[in-house]
Amino acid sequence: MSTEVSYELSIVVPTLNEIGNIELLCNKIASALKEINWEIIFVDDNSTDGTKELLDQLSLQHDHISAIHRLDRKGLSSACIEGMQASKAPLIAVMDADLQHEETLLPVMLAKFSKKTLGIVVASRFAEGSELGDFSAKRELLSNIGNLLSRTVLKARLTDPLSGFFMLRKALFHQICPKLYGKGFKILLDIFSSAPKQLIFEEVPLRFNTRHSGESKLDTTVALEFIGLLCHKLFGKIIPVRFILFSLVGLTGVGVHLLVLSSFHMLINTEFVWSQTIATYIAMTSNYFINNSFTYRDKKLHGKKLFFGLLSFYLVCSIAAFLNVAFANFLYQKNVHWAIAGTSGALIGAILNYGLSSIFTWRKVKIQ
Repeated sequence: MSTEVSYELSIVVPTLNEIGNIELLCNKIASALKEINWEIIFVDDNSTDGTKELLDQLSLQHDHISAIHRLDRKGLSSACIEGMQASKAPLIAVMDADLQHEETLLPVMLAKFSKKTLGIVVASRFAEGSELGDFSAKRELLSNIGNLLSRTVLKARLTDPLSGFFMLRKALFHQICPKLYGKGFKILLDIFSSAPKQLIFEEVPLRFNTRHSGESKLDTTVALEFIGLLCHKLFGKIIPVRFILFSLVGLTGVGVHLLVLSSFHMLINTEFVWSQTIATYIAMTSNYFINNSFTYRDKKLHGKKLFFGLLSFYLVCSIAAFLNVAFANFLYQKNVHWAIAGTSGALIGAILNYGLSSIFTWRKVKIQ
């Protein structure tokens, strides 16, 4: 009769196409934690390079290695949350699979928890004594901007709130978990900004290594998800974050509309009514695809659903626009100032557009 191993540390590693790094990472961690009972929980977002198969093989060969395969869910933060929920140890570390995080820091971070009041330890790229390695000037600038923006929601003076390498008590994670936003890529910032009170933390300097294999996941989506997290923490209790993002996308549509309108009417000399019509539908199309990739990323439409979703979005926008004009005109006829009437109509239109889109475009489109 086998007994369950009592682990001291669970290491959660989110993966997406990291086949060239997995075995080397496991070996490095084993070397760094020789005197410690540890487990690794890989959380894979449906890799297509053989990572899934390798993780299954390793989990069969080693009791302390396990894998969670996610077929219909994506995102680093949610992957980390699922991994932490599956952990068996009182302490949980989160680190990347690309070997940029220095595994030799794990026992250093673990030793810090001899202080009973300590809740979390962060490996910082910007603490005194850290080294950024081949970190590009552009990426350092983006990180500094992100850190600056993070101050708007942080309750602690972290030097690197966007770090992806940290360790915390499992009890603390369970306390904070219900309040987490859980989307995007910046789980550490989510944890600190979701805590009901300021967390007791320490930082250790990180020597940021060169990526061993695979491609960086840093792209515009990461930046957009970061904005979504900030919006959620700043306004989520008052206004739904998805509505804020939907409205921001709508503002980009205004720019697209004016650009197309001026191009057709002023440059090509197309009649205004046709220029306005073309600009309207191009702006709607732009808004639809941006919303599908960003605002409704968790409900993203593909294939036939993408096409029929676009048609339903056209219809929804048309209904919202009609009611916008009707409501504004009603107020104006009641001697409400034109600016107030127009703004009220636009607000009603935006709310209806968001509500109807959520119901009919990104929730109930069912094309087999």
